[in-house]
Amino acid sequence: MSTATLNKTVEEKMALAFDQLSGQKNSNREEAFRDFQKLGLPGNKSEEYRYTPITRALEKNFNFEQQSFAKSTITSVEEFLIPQLESNIIVFINGIYSKEFSRIISPDTEIKISDLQSSLENKEALPYFDKYPKTSTDPFVALNSALWQNGIFIQVPAQTKVVKPVLILHVNDAKSSSLVSHTRLLLVLGESSEFTLIEKSISIGENPIFHTFSEEIIIKENASFDYVKIQNDEGKLHQVANTLINQSSVSKLNTFTLTLDGALIRNNFNIVIDGENCESHFYGLYLLKGNTVADNHTVVDHLKPNSFSNELYKGVMDNNAKGVFNGKIFVRPHAQKTNAFQSNRNILLTDTATINTKPQLEIWADDVKCSHGCTTGQLDEEAVFYLRSRGIPLDEAKAMLLYAFAFETLAAIKNEVLKKYLDGLISKRLNK
Repeated sequence: MSTATLNKTVEEKMALAFDQLSGQKNSNREEAFRDFQKLGLPGNKSEEYRYTPITRALEKNFNFEQQSFAKSTITSVEEFLIPQLESNIIVFINGIYSKEFSRIISPDTEIKISDLQSSLENKEALPYFDKYPKTSTDPFVALNSALWQNGIFIQVPAQTKVVKPVLILHVNDAKSSSLVSHTRLLLVLGESSEFTLIEKSISIGENPIFHTFSEEIIIKENASFDYVKIQNDEGKLHQVANTLINQSSVSKLNTFTLTLDGALIRNNFNIVIDGENCESHFYGLYLLKGNTVADNHTVVDHLKPNSFSNELYKGVMDNNAKGVFNGKIFVRPHAQKTNAFQSNRNILLTDTATINTKPQLEIWADDVKCSHGCTTGQLDEEAVFYLRSRGIPLDEAKAMLLYAFAFETLAAIKNEVLKKYLDGLISKRLNK
């Protein structure tokens, strides 16, 4: 059977799931699904997904003929939280918002958190929802826009600092059956506000999981946003996360993505810098082992002048793991005085580990400072020899060097409890 036939079979099953939405259907969902059908699932010739065999994985592991609402046996999420971190907690169980396990400790004057569907129905979220995602360009953006089951709308008022961060916990319970879920987040930061968002994915059970997660984040003038994504899934998670961030003038953005485990992880970050004097930092660290595939695609689009962006992604691949990095920086004709930097650095620990990296710059302005580059190699043998000559065992010497390589990406983390937790995850992985 040809690849095209296999792809069509998956798409037909997804069409059946869409037909079962019944009362949830609307013109936006129908248009998104038409876009999905036009685009089709990515094949081997798809430039954006050529190193990520997601279509083959979906065909092999999932039945999409109906929306999946697998029941969960989870009675507590305490073991999945970040120890000693005081935070607001938003919990999704199998793609469904759980009011039972969620906990909001910040006052209403600091932050407003509501069900996305209800906020759309009362038109509170309507001015912001689906304003920036383009369902005609990516099949998984289109699929999520058509099939999303549950979502959250977060608003931070102007002139407000949210003291406690928000932790969004995605818990996938695949003990009884495979799981398919699609969730949404809409976040609006008012002028001169400050906010920290942490997102963490956890899976239990041996059955495969497919999760799409789309985020629209709007940062208004002079606002400051810190965003941390933790992917430490020990199950069979196949996840496509699409994050679109729009920055207004004088705003500040720090993002950090840590990927440790999962079957196949795809992170799409699209940042539009639509204002002057913005500052943006993007850090990523992927420490992969086994047969894990992690694919990070980033797009930073400078539309206005006098802004700064800095991007640093690092990876360590062990066993048969596969890493992918594809970063693009656009500097538009009116974005003079832009400073934009991008770097991707990788270490391969085995001959069977692979990395595909493609940093890119497209510049239409002539008064800018921009650079990009990538490196791939192995551990420095001289450095290993030096540490061993000081009596340090081989495994410990390698872990020390890898830790020094990875630690730079934690620079943007301001919350000390969170930073200590992430440091512990990295150290644990490198010392295994």
